[in-house]
Amino acid sequence: MATFLLERTAPLPPAEAWRRLTEWQRHGDAVPLTRITVTTDPPTGLGTRFVARTGFGPLAFDDPMEVTVWEPPEDGGPGRCRLEKRGRLVRGWAEIEVRPGPGGRTRVRWQEELTVRLLPSALDTTLERSGRHVFGRAVNRLLRRP
Repeated sequence: MATFLLERTAPLPPAEAWRRLTEWQRHGDAVPLTRITVTTDPPTGLGTRFVARTGFGPLAFDDPMEVTVWEPPEDGGPGRCRLEKRGRLVRGWAEIEVRPGPGGRTRVRWQEELTVRLLPSALDTTLERSGRHVFGRAVNRLLRRP
């Protein structure tokens, strides 16, 4: 199992940072070799399900997720979303938080716990570093692009 935490500050109001981070299809543009398919009707909220298909050809796998906490920011306040990963290969959760920061900026916190089936625990540190790198770049891209 690998756990990692990402923290960023963005020059956006909390509601805009939230929108950019929780429009799930946008994650397909931010994470290499990944396509997102939302499997429930809009709007996004508690119970929304989607699948991240990552990989190339026969080396691809599905990472189904469900929104289990949905607390959008209101009136410039904080917001929190929790995703449960329910795949055969990847299990765990991710939490996304946005909150007002200094100077009209938004503080973003992304925490994730991953377990990859069949991956020996000796590789947990490598998985943690890889996750921090891949998701760190994805969060940066999501926050930069309108």
